[in-house]
Amino acid sequence: MSEKGRSSLLIVLSGPSGVGKDAVIQRLKASAFPLHYTVTVTTRPRRPNEVHGVDYFFTGEADFDAMLARDELLESALVHGHKYGTPRQQVREALAAHKDVLLKIDVQGATQVRHKVPEAVSIFLAPANLDELVRRLRSRGSESAAELALRLHNAEGELEDLPNYDYVVLNEQDRLQETVDQVKAIITAEHCRVRQRRIVV
Repeated sequence: MSEKGRSSLLIVLSGPSGVGKDAVIQRLKASAFPLHYTVTVTTRPRRPNEVHGVDYFFTGEADFDAMLARDELLESALVHGHKYGTPRQQVREALAAHKDVLLKIDVQGATQVRHKVPEAVSIFLAPANLDELVRRLRSRGSESAAELALRLHNAEGELEDLPNYDYVVLNEQDRLQETVDQVKAIITAEHCRVRQRRIVV
């Protein structure tokens, strides 16, 4: 999407756990939509289907804290008992290569990015309703009952942050392609702005 002579975008895709952020990104990748997808660092244990360096960079608490102390993370957050962060250098290199950068981060991280990079484009991915979110989380089967309860509790608070975003996209059941098309349309429209966003990371 981004070309030399045109400003690159920093796009934040955020929303509650289980809303379908990964599914949207997988569909964007499958359509060859030109974006750089950042890989988040986390202390969360790796799930069976996840690949280190592709889905996340899995690391220990000490290494994560060292990255934080060296100011190597653009944003970081404690989410559901685990630490997550976005490597700053990864974002800088992609922007320098004239690529649009997509950050898949939680609401805490999105708040930090908005403060540090006010010109970032923020998109809140929302469920049609909480009942649907509950069903999605339960169908994943990757969390214990306690973890599931925590994620649902956090989701209620995260939904209250929606008014702070530039855009909201509903990810309704069985309408994933519509959701993806809306995200693409937002990015395309942002590149048509008369006053282009200037991203400084």
